[in-house]
Amino acid sequence: MAIVVGTTIGSAIFLVPTNMIQKVGSPGVVFMVWVFGGVLSLFGALTYAEMAAALPEAGGEYVYLRAAYGPFWGFVYGWTQMWVAKSASIATLATGFFYYLANFWPDLSRVAFVIPGRLGPDGGPLEIRYGQLLGMGLILGLGWLNYYGVRIGGGVQIAVTIIKVVLLLGIVIAGLGSGSGSTANYYASIPAPGGVSGFFSALVAALWAYDGWNNVSMVASEVRKPGRNLPASLIGGMIIIIAIYLLANAAYFLVLTPADVARSERVAAEMMRRVLGGAGAAAVSLAAMISIFAALNGSILSGSRVPYAMARDGLFFQPVAFVHRRFRTPAISILALSGWSAVILLSGRYEQLYTLVIFASWILYGMTTAAVFVLRRRHPELSRPYKVLGYPVVPVAFVVVAALLLASTFLQSPRESILGLTLIIAGIPFYFYWKRRNMARAQAPGATPPTAVGPLP
Repeated sequence: MAIVVGTTIGSAIFLVPTNMIQKVGSPGVVFMVWVFGGVLSLFGALTYAEMAAALPEAGGEYVYLRAAYGPFWGFVYGWTQMWVAKSASIATLATGFFYYLANFWPDLSRVAFVIPGRLGPDGGPLEIRYGQLLGMGLILGLGWLNYYGVRIGGGVQIAVTIIKVVLLLGIVIAGLGSGSGSTANYYASIPAPGGVSGFFSALVAALWAYDGWNNVSMVASEVRKPGRNLPASLIGGMIIIIAIYLLANAAYFLVLTPADVARSERVAAEMMRRVLGGAGAAAVSLAAMISIFAALNGSILSGSRVPYAMARDGLFFQPVAFVHRRFRTPAISILALSGWSAVILLSGRYEQLYTLVIFASWILYGMTTAAVFVLRRRHPELSRPYKVLGYPVVPVAFVVVAALLLASTFLQSPRESILGLTLIIAGIPFYFYWKRRNMARAQAPGATPPTAVGPLP
């Protein structure tokens, strides 16, 4: 549950309400988007819980897609996680960390150097800020920490998640109990695009805030009693997250008008500044950094198990399957994911990065959720300690909304969508290369088939 809550609640709850109110215009619709995104994510968690309990192996969606559709789609998922979804998610979190640290050291927002060409978000030169360099160091430092064992990384995750939730609840109580706000703010509005396109644009921001609920399935082979603990952590964790997000937004909009929220780059810090002055803004910045730290750590801990699982199947660079003899961690996989995430961090700003994450991730979230139908038909013999509530309505609703979200995101953010698709498609030649190599090895005299994905030794 610490992984579910800790990796999901990161930077977004402190930042994205600004983007959401700019898209939909009124707090009432913002709350609708939060509820809709939370229920949608809960539907996904309910469906994933069945597959996680039935197939408790390292790799999460990689395992479910491979079992349902074959090794190609498992590979596409793992490739996407490594090069786009998980790495960009880690980069986005590190970017949010430096945004809040800049509250104490504004020079972090200064441009350190410029890379010429058309690499920037608007087709111009790419500006590299001092904060991005610091974010790279944070990612690499947490990669180094997780290199030394899941007990160390997991222990850190539990501790910082507890601290994070306590601090968030403190922010909520300070806002709701301050007496300095007005319930009239909930009924005010500002000019905004609105409509269906505005709703889905705001939903992208909300789903970035909810992204991470699936991470616990990636470490399923290292969870005790997975048939009981995986469904409980997914469902219980999502209920906690939805409650915290709604309470936080209730506090924001009680203290700040919609126009105030729309103008604020750091909405939580601005709310606490109104309530407690400069000390309140500093406290929120500290809480945000602890929150992001927990999400970063959990993302590296869980995400590194996916390329490891692929490599064990012979469908990724073979050194990534290495397990450290002493620390019993997928050491090379951790270092590879951390290193690439640090590079991705340089590619864009916060909003561009999370749009890239959501578009790439939800292609495969939709396919994975649909896999529950395929697995029930193809593998009825699997033990299913938990079966998805509301079947088949819950998974069908998730898949339909995922398709609508992808279409809307492609139209609203073509640059990030095309970049994500390009990186995904780039993996196809590698798949056929590794597949041919595995077949050649299997046909060699005295050869044994590639090792199947299973628990870390």
